[in-house]
Amino acid sequence: MKVQISDEAELDLVDGFWFYENQDEGLGSTFRNSMKRDIRSLEIHGGSHSVKYGYHRVVCGKFPFCLFYRLESASLLTVIAIFHQRRGEKWIAKRLGKRSG
Repeated sequence: MKVQISDEAELDLVDGFWFYENQDEGLGSTFRNSMKRDIRSLEIHGGSHSVKYGYHRVVCGKFPFCLFYRLESASLLTVIAIFHQRRGEKWIAKRLGKRSG
Protein backbone atom coordinates (compact mmCIF):
# COMPACT_ATOMS: atom_id res chain seq x y z
CA MET A 1 0.00 0.00 0.00
CA LYS A 2 1.22 3.50 -0.77
CA VAL A 3 1.37 5.89 2.21
CA GLN A 4 1.21 9.65 1.92
CA ILE A 5 1.55 12.19 4.72
CA SER A 6 -0.67 15.26 4.92
CA ASP A 7 0.86 18.70 5.37
CA GLU A 8 -0.64 18.83 8.87
CA ALA A 9 0.97 15.52 9.84
CA GLU A 10 4.31 16.76 8.47
CA LEU A 11 3.98 19.78 10.79
CA ASP A 12 3.19 17.42 13.68
CA LEU A 13 6.46 15.59 12.92
CA VAL A 14 8.40 18.85 12.93
CA ASP A 15 6.82 19.92 16.22
CA GLY A 16 7.64 16.55 17.80
CA PHE A 17 11.18 16.68 16.46
CA TRP A 18 11.84 20.08 18.06
CA PHE A 19 10.16 19.14 21.32
CA TYR A 20 12.47 16.16 21.75
CA GLU A 21 15.52 17.89 20.30
CA ASN A 22 15.13 20.63 22.92
CA GLN A 23 15.05 17.94 25.62
CA ASP A 24 18.30 16.31 24.51
CA GLU A 25 20.38 16.89 21.39
CA GLY A 26 19.87 13.99 18.98
CA LEU A 27 16.61 12.84 20.56
CA GLY A 28 14.66 14.72 17.88
CA SER A 29 16.28 12.59 15.19
CA THR A 30 15.51 9.44 17.16
CA PHE A 31 11.87 10.57 17.37
CA ARG A 32 11.68 11.34 13.65
CA ASN A 33 13.25 8.01 12.68
CA SER A 34 10.92 6.11 14.99
CA MET A 35 7.86 7.85 13.55
CA LYS A 36 9.05 7.18 9.99
CA ARG A 37 9.36 3.46 10.83
CA ASP A 38 5.83 3.45 12.23
CA ILE A 39 4.59 5.23 9.11
CA ARG A 40 6.42 2.78 6.81
CA SER A 41 4.78 -0.12 8.67
CA LEU A 42 1.47 1.14 7.30
CA GLU A 43 2.57 -0.04 3.85
CA ILE A 44 1.96 -3.57 5.16
CA HIS A 45 -0.52 -3.11 8.02
CA GLY A 46 -2.61 -0.18 6.76
CA GLY A 47 -6.31 -0.64 7.42
CA SER A 48 -5.85 -3.17 10.22
CA HIS A 49 -6.03 -0.68 13.10
CA SER A 50 -9.01 0.36 15.18
CA VAL A 51 -11.03 3.43 14.19
CA LYS A 52 -11.39 6.43 16.48
CA TYR A 53 -12.76 9.85 15.51
CA GLY A 54 -13.47 8.42 12.05
CA TYR A 55 -9.80 7.57 11.36
CA HIS A 56 -7.65 4.51 11.87
CA ARG A 57 -5.35 4.97 14.86
CA VAL A 58 -1.90 3.46 15.43
CA VAL A 59 -0.25 3.59 18.84
CA CYS A 60 3.43 4.15 18.09
CA GLY A 61 6.11 1.91 19.49
CA LYS A 62 8.98 3.91 20.95
CA PHE A 63 7.41 7.30 21.74
CA PRO A 64 4.00 7.97 23.33
CA PHE A 65 2.38 9.12 20.08
CA CYS A 66 -0.49 8.00 17.88
CA LEU A 67 -0.82 8.20 14.11
CA PHE A 68 -4.24 8.85 12.65
CA TYR A 69 -4.83 7.89 9.03
CA ARG A 70 -7.58 7.28 6.52
CA LEU A 71 -7.82 4.81 3.69
CA GLU A 72 -8.18 6.60 0.38
CA SER A 73 -8.47 3.38 -1.64
CA ALA A 74 -7.39 -0.25 -1.47
CA SER A 75 -3.85 0.83 -2.36
CA LEU A 76 -3.48 4.30 -0.79
CA LEU A 77 -3.74 5.79 2.69
CA THR A 78 -3.06 9.25 4.10
CA VAL A 79 -1.57 9.97 7.52
CA ILE A 80 -3.72 12.83 8.81
CA ALA A 81 -2.15 13.61 12.18
CA ILE A 82 0.53 12.55 14.66
CA PHE A 83 -0.35 13.37 18.29
CA HIS A 84 1.08 12.78 21.73
CA GLN A 85 -1.07 10.24 23.56
CA ARG A 86 -1.70 12.68 26.41
CA ARG A 87 -3.65 15.07 24.20
CA GLY A 88 -7.15 15.48 25.55
CA GLU A 89 -10.15 13.90 23.87
CA LYS A 90 -11.72 17.29 23.14
CA TRP A 91 -8.51 18.64 21.62
CA ILE A 92 -8.13 15.59 19.36
CA ALA A 93 -11.78 15.59 18.32
CA LYS A 94 -11.59 19.29 17.45
CA ARG A 95 -8.33 18.95 15.53
CA LEU A 96 -9.51 15.93 13.55
CA GLY A 97 -13.07 17.12 13.15
CA LYS A 98 -15.03 14.31 14.79
CA ARG A 99 -16.35 11.93 12.16
CA SER A 100 -18.47 8.84 12.56
CA GLY A 101 -16.64 5.59 13.05
